[in-house]
Amino acid sequence: MLRFFIRRIIYMIAVVVLVTLFVFVLSRASGDPRTVFMNEYTTQEQWDKWGEEWGLDKPVIVQYWIWLKEAAQGNLGNSLRENRPVLEVILERIPATLELAAGSFIFAIVVGIPGGVISAVNRGSALDYFGRVFALFGQALPPFWLGIMLILIFSVELNLLPTGRRGGIDHFILPCITLGWLTASGLLRIVRSSMLEVMDSEYIKLARAKGVSNSIVVWKHAFRNALIAPLTMAALIFVAFLTGAVVTETVFAWPGIGRLAVTSVSSLDLAVLSGVVMILTSLYVIVNFITDLLYAVIDPRIRLT
Repeated sequence: MLRFFIRRIIYMIAVVVLVTLFVFVLSRASGDPRTVFMNEYTTQEQWDKWGEEWGLDKPVIVQYWIWLKEAAQGNLGNSLRENRPVLEVILERIPATLELAAGSFIFAIVVGIPGGVISAVNRGSALDYFGRVFALFGQALPPFWLGIMLILIFSVELNLLPTGRRGGIDHFILPCITLGWLTASGLLRIVRSSMLEVMDSEYIKLARAKGVSNSIVVWKHAFRNALIAPLTMAALIFVAFLTGAVVTETVFAWPGIGRLAVTSVSSLDLAVLSGVVMILTSLYVIVNFITDLLYAVIDPRIRLT
C-alpha cells in the first residue's frame, strides 16, 4: 500500500508540474505580456522598467522558475483588468461556481439514479424507452444549444423562469438542468446497465423463488449492489461540474469561475486565466488522487497491480 501511495504522489506531482509548464508556455505564446500595456505614448524606458519589475528581461527558463515558485506560494500575480491579486479575484467567484455545481450534482443524482432503476426494472416498457431517449438526448445535445433553447422556451416564450444571473432558487433551475443533464444521462445508463446485470444474477433469482416481494428485491438487494459503479464516480462528477461550467456560466451570465475564464480571454488577462487553469487542474488532480486511494482501500487488487 505504501508503494502504491508513493507512486500516486509522484504521478500527481508530475501532472501538476506539466500543467504549470503548459500554462506558462501558453501565457507566453501570444507574445511578450508587456504588449498589453503598450500604447502610442510608451517609451523604451517604461518598457525596460516593466521587464525589470516582472522579470521579463531574464531567460524564459528563469522566468518559468520564478513564476512556478511564486505560484507555489499562492502568488499568481495581479489581474491586468482589475488590478488586484489573481487569487483574490478567483476566490470571489468560487462560491457562485460551487452553488451551480452543487445544484447540477443534485439534479444529476436525483434524476439519473432513480431513472436508471426504473428503466431497468421496466425493461422493454414505455418507461424504459423514455429513459433511454432521455439519456440519448442528454448525451447528444451540446450544452450551449440546450441552454439557449431552455431560455427561449421557458424564459422568452412562457415567461416562467429568469434568463440567467445568480439569484433565488428559480435562477438555478435552467443552469442546473443545462449543466446536469449530460451527467444525469450518463448515470442513468450506468445504473440501468448495473441493475440489469444484478437482476439477472443467481441470488436475485433465489430471492424471487423464496417469495420475497418485488420492492425488497429491487431496492434492498439489487439497488445496493448496482450503486457501486456510479457512486465511485460521485467525487469526479462534482469536480467535472466545476471545470466544465464554462459554457453554462457564459450562456446564463453566471458570475463564476467559468465566466471569469472567458472574460479573461477576451480582455487578454493572462494572469487570471493561468490562475483559473492552475486551481481547477490542481483540484481535479487532488480529487482523482483521493479517489485512487479509495479504490485501493476498497479493492486490494488495484494496489497490487
